Amino acid sequence: MFGKWVEIEFDCLPLRTVARIDAPLDASPVYEQFVLRVKDALQRHGAHNTYYLHRGVCRYHLTNDPLVGMLEFSFEGTVMTGEKDVKTKALEISVELKRETCEWLTEPMVTSFAESVQQALMVEFDRYIEAGDLKKTEERIKAIQEQNESDGGFIGMYL
Repeated sequence: MFGKWVEIEFDCLPLRTVARIDAPLDASPVYEQFVLRVKDALQRHGAHNTYYLHRGVCRYHLTNDPLVGMLEFSFEGTVMTGEKDVKTKALEISVELKRETCEWLTEPMVTSFAESVQQALMVEFDRYIEAGDLKKTEERIKAIQEQNESDGGFIGMYL
């Protein structure tokens, strides 16, 4: 038996770890475009409880044969979590069909599955958070709250 309904893979960049928002002078055009997308995500959503997912892949298997009925989407974009950084709150991602082995595929199916990528990713990112070191996350949040209190309520830009 094949066993998985949806496969999701991604690289995750916590936006709070971004120290520079400019590309090196010798950066490739592809990397330079990536830096610009990360910079845009920082400007739109800030760095607090936000993550930039890239090189994302979501595969749906519509049959038990991986050579028949597979849809593979790529995705990239921002995930925002709640205040405690333990649950996905919102997504802003771009999704694109990359390959398929589904002879009966129609455009409405592609649209529907592309929208489903977002829902599947929310579930998977919650699992990703849960599998991480929750203790470190809780310690980081406590340190931010203590810093906030000692600074009279000002957290600072992009924290």
